[in-house]
Amino acid sequence: MALHKLQVDDFYDDSYKLIAIHCRLEDYRLAYLLNKHLELKLERKDKDIDFKYLESSYSIFEWDNEKEYVFWNLISNTCKKEEDGLSSTGTLFNGSEKVLKTFHLISEFKKVDFFLKISDEIENVDEKEILFKLQAIPQIITSYAVDPLKIKSKDHLIF
Repeated sequence: MALHKLQVDDFYDDSYKLIAIHCRLEDYRLAYLLNKHLELKLERKDKDIDFKYLESSYSIFEWDNEKEYVFWNLISNTCKKEEDGLSSTGTLFNGSEKVLKTFHLISEFKKVDFFLKISDEIENVDEKEILFKLQAIPQIITSYAVDPLKIKSKDHLIF
């Protein structure tokens, strides 16, 4: 009797382009600049990407370009959260200290502020042209393409 194996690793095969963006802008300002310079229509989703085991949430903007079969996502890579810090008993002041903790959606790219995920079914998006337009925006420090297959935590990009 023959045995058949199913490889589950290749089950999710979504072809997309991923661009890392370094900038110090707020998410809504970056979305506005991308809409203006790349002629997109990114809109903020009602719900953020939420990871309960990390207790962090990340803002997400999206636009489904139905004419060209392209789905655009702008995702924040950092989440800063204020939590209660450790305090020892017997101190002079009884107030608890607050500690600002930083979490990252893709932990391999801790210095990246945002990711632009472009899912195109028929691959009609020119990645070099997008990078050229992104680097022309003065508020963006730098941007570059990232190979999604080399990311260990690429499951965080499935939404």
